[in-house]
Amino acid sequence: MSGVLQGFLVIGVAIALGYVLGRRGVLGENATNVLSRAAFFVATPALLFHTLADAEPGEIFSWSLVIVGVTAALVCVLFVPAARWRGRDPMETTVGSMAAGYVNAGNLGLPIAIYALDGAAAVAPALIFQLALLTPVFTTVLDVQCARAEGRRPSYLWTVTAPARNPLAIATTLGVVVALTGVELPEAVTAPVEMIGDFAVPAMLFAFGISLVSAHRPGRDEDPVVLGAVVLLKNLVQPALALGFALLVGVDGDELLAVVVMAALPTAQNVFGYAVRYGAGTSLARDSALVSTVASIPVLLGVFGVAALM
Repeated sequence: MSGVLQGFLVIGVAIALGYVLGRRGVLGENATNVLSRAAFFVATPALLFHTLADAEPGEIFSWSLVIVGVTAALVCVLFVPAARWRGRDPMETTVGSMAAGYVNAGNLGLPIAIYALDGAAAVAPALIFQLALLTPVFTTVLDVQCARAEGRRPSYLWTVTAPARNPLAIATTLGVVVALTGVELPEAVTAPVEMIGDFAVPAMLFAFGISLVSAHRPGRDEDPVVLGAVVLLKNLVQPALALGFALLVGVDGDELLAVVVMAALPTAQNVFGYAVRYGAGTSLARDSALVSTVASIPVLLGVFGVAALM
């Protein structure tokens, strides 16, 4: 139980600090946009490359990874009808879909894994799936949608090659190649990449905290039906799907607990950073992260409570 509370404390302090910086205007009026863009174009690609390059092939290909991937993909797809029914445009629908399925594995899942599960390895499948597949796919889709929204008609060749121009997709590909080939990179390369990557999570959390200065209460700037759909899918449907699929394929014990806990994590603040980068669905991304984080506390405590009784 203490691991769950420790995880929430970690992100809470960073977001609160960002809020204080925003209230005092320390970083200027464009701080949210600058921090989000710095994280998107520089720090997050470095974090993606470093994390994936250090991963073991067994962490990239495992039942836990399949369970995380299938359940996240299902939840993302299930959000689309609700968004389209409420008249959300394609880019907002994409951001909402990402908010429904993208879990806070890095800055919340990691401390929970360390303090409440068997160690940091428990969070690896969720991190790897999101870094290697979910993030590049969603940001590539947003690249294409953004081009169309600006009145440009991207050709088939431009659309197909969009990942080659996306810094997150490029970093992911290079990281996976290094992991699978076993190439040993010199410290002169890995040290600066790791240092820059360490800035990604704080930058996103600071940007999120700063954005709260001018934000209204959750739901005031957002369609409550759409927001409710994200929270329902994120906090209840995704962990339920993970539990059912894991039992179906014979996963049990600590591995079963780990995949359910990872699926029950709230929406990651990363989604807000991507929303700011593309100028779409920012209020939905922010409110989804806030509400789902609060809602995840009793869900996660319940999951650990049931596991302790079994």
